[in-house]
Amino acid sequence: MLKVGLTGGIGAGKSEVSRLLVAHGAVLIDADRIAREVVAPGTPGLAAVVDAFGEEVLTADGSLDRPKLGSIVFADPEKLAVLNTIVHPLVGARSRELEEAAAEDAVVVHDVPLLTENGLAPLYDLVVVVDASPETQLDRLVRLRGMTEQDARARMAAQATREQRRAVADIVIDNDVPLPELEQRVNDVWAELVRRAHGPGAGRE
Repeated sequence: MLKVGLTGGIGAGKSEVSRLLVAHGAVLIDADRIAREVVAPGTPGLAAVVDAFGEEVLTADGSLDRPKLGSIVFADPEKLAVLNTIVHPLVGARSRELEEAAAEDAVVVHDVPLLTENGLAPLYDLVVVVDASPETQLDRLVRLRGMTEQDARARMAAQATREQRRAVADIVIDNDVPLPELEQRVNDVWAELVRRAHGPGAGRE
């Protein structure tokens, strides 16, 4: 098994890269998806979030109002840290369960937005960073996700810098490119991941 950490700044195109890797045969463990599962209605995770942030972060049907919570924590590093101490241990435990269920020769891709920020690179055999310029990130967030420029800049500022992410990378995928070119770059990365997973001395080199 090759354990790959996949990360990138918001708007860099990490989700597209993870989709392409899954199409090649990767086993994807999506930290964001798991983070939603562990704060679903009725979970201890949601109860802990409400204890920390109040009933105002709930919608009328009792589920988590993610945009409301996001507007609170991404403007305040201390509140973001509180949220992370609740959610990250729950996500970690569930991720380990999914990893243990994968085949022995699998390429397991952990999609982890905050890999750099939380110093998680040593947990993986290999770290792949999807990189894009801040200008590209901002354009995608405003044009494709409908964020205001202020919200987009706040989300970007709450994350690691481009340089910090690249510093922990074993492989960098430049995504300031059209989709067909990105697909070819991911094809090349997949070939390298398979080589490392199945070759002698599989794992970190």
